[in-house]
Amino acid sequence: MAEKSMSVDRLENIISVFGSFDENLRLIENELDVKIVDRNSELNISGSEEDVDCAGRAISGLLTLASKGESIDARSVRYIIGLVKEGQDDKVSEITRDVICISAKGKPIKAKTLGQKKYVDAIQNNTVTLAIGPAGTGKTYLAVAAAVSAFRGKSVNRIILTRPAVEAGERLGFLPGDLQSKVDPYLRPLYDALFELLGAETYNKYLERGNIEVAPLAYMRGRTLDDSFIILDEAQNTSREQMKMFLTRLGFGSKVVITGDITQIDLPPDKTSGLRDAMRVLEGIPDIAICSLTVSDVVRHELVSKIIAAYEKREKKPPVRQPERTTGAAVRKKAQGRGGKQP
Repeated sequence: MAEKSMSVDRLENIISVFGSFDENLRLIENELDVKIVDRNSELNISGSEEDVDCAGRAISGLLTLASKGESIDARSVRYIIGLVKEGQDDKVSEITRDVICISAKGKPIKAKTLGQKKYVDAIQNNTVTLAIGPAGTGKTYLAVAAAVSAFRGKSVNRIILTRPAVEAGERLGFLPGDLQSKVDPYLRPLYDALFELLGAETYNKYLERGNIEVAPLAYMRGRTLDDSFIILDEAQNTSREQMKMFLTRLGFGSKVVITGDITQIDLPPDKTSGLRDAMRVLEGIPDIAICSLTVSDVVRHELVSKIIAAYEKREKKPPVRQPERTTGAAVRKKAQGRGGKQP
């Protein structure tokens, strides 16, 4: 049995790390099989030597987040424990180092995982960025945040958000209203992100001025987009031809971010995903970054990570091989191949 004591200077950081009714502390104890006792601004950790070391490093990482004003929840605790087990806890300070932009309510928008941090850096340092990852990894939201930041900084004059109106089992024709009303549901995630970051009033003002455009991918054909921040969302549902058309819209002074999840392709089986194809075609080209986000970058409810992991596990299993039916003709052929007599 090993023991370790940790001194904590700031009481507010301890409160943040412990969580309501010490729920974060109990989570660390359960995940790492240790016992943690708080004694007058000093934490005593007991357990096996390896577990105690991991718990100490995890608490240090969480205190680093708390000192930067980050709220600590169960997702944060599990993520930091994961980094500790991978030996990457020394990179915790990198996660919340840079603020991408400030939301309409004054909330600083930052990367929450190392994968998200690499994604944000790729957007800033490249003209074209492809982000591939499962649901809940912040692909769309962080791209919109980067677009708002670029627009506020006057490095672009327009924000253009688009996605293919591919039906996931539904039919556009059955939706009520004109064409815009029919495609609006497909663009709702983009609207939601803009509303949160700009506020509804500011969003509507820029929309009327033409500084913001939200439109289906089909509306991009034949255009050249200069001085714009262009986001193509749900790109796994583009065809090869659509992806090529979109990429060739790029004009001077513009940035392009393409996001998608290649495990959720709604195209017919005989159609190749434009995103999957672009990942192969564009690899290695300077000024184009391809970022892969994983289940560890999911920032939604913890069940989302478990659901994604469960599906990935099932898809990796080899298909069950059915036993071959042995017919009389097959038996005779096999016997002849061995030089034997037919039964």
